Amino acid sequence: MKVYNLACPLDHHFEGWFASEEDCLAQQDKGMLACPVCDSTEITRMPSAPRIAKSTSLAIAAPNENIGATSGEVVALTGNDHSRLEAQVQAAFLKGMRELMGKSEDVGASFAEEARKIHYKEAPERSIRGQTTLDEAESLREEGIDVLAVPLMPAFKNTLQ
Repeated sequence: MKVYNLACPLDHHFEGWFASEEDCLAQQDKGMLACPVCDSTEITRMPSAPRIAKSTSLAIAAPNENIGATSGEVVALTGNDHSRLEAQVQAAFLKGMRELMGKSEDVGASFAEEARKIHYKEAPERSIRGQTTLDEAESLREEGIDVLAVPLMPAFKNTLQ
């Protein structure tokens, strides 16, 4: 079994598991490899060494004590720590999106109409998701209907592995 670190042009990083290097290359040539976030098939293999020394560091402001720094304190991350943090953030985002998708009903293009029916008690209260225009979303907000816009990601149309 070969495990490769992969990335798309939008810098989404993910793993791919293959029977062999030839299997990986064959799937890549056939366009079978796709980014689980943006669905791009322009996939490149990234270095897979467990530790790669990077000379850069990133400084971030810690929002609270929960991550080991007092409020306002700056935490410096090495390149390796940054990569690990990036992977953790991406994993948490994907987990949250899976949960959101699993706990809401897809009403498609009738999102605005269905949101109004729920708001005005003409339909059962439930969590819904779907597509609408920015103007229609703003109109819903003006009516007092809470709407959260999230990017449409093809990978979330189906179950993520």
